[in-house]
Amino acid sequence: MMPDLGKYADAVLSAYAVSLVLLVLLVAVSLRAARRARTELDEIEGRRHGG
Repeated sequence: MMPDLGKYADAVLSAYAVSLVLLVLLVAVSLRAARRARTELDEIEGRRHGG
């Protein structure tokens, strides 16, 4: 399933791992920011409409 990477296997696999971790972090930070923005927007809209 996985190609033979030879002497570069460690470098390639660690690069894949770092890339995967960075992608997961980016998604987590984006979701957190979206949740925070939604909460702030709901608060502002509630005040604006007399809630």
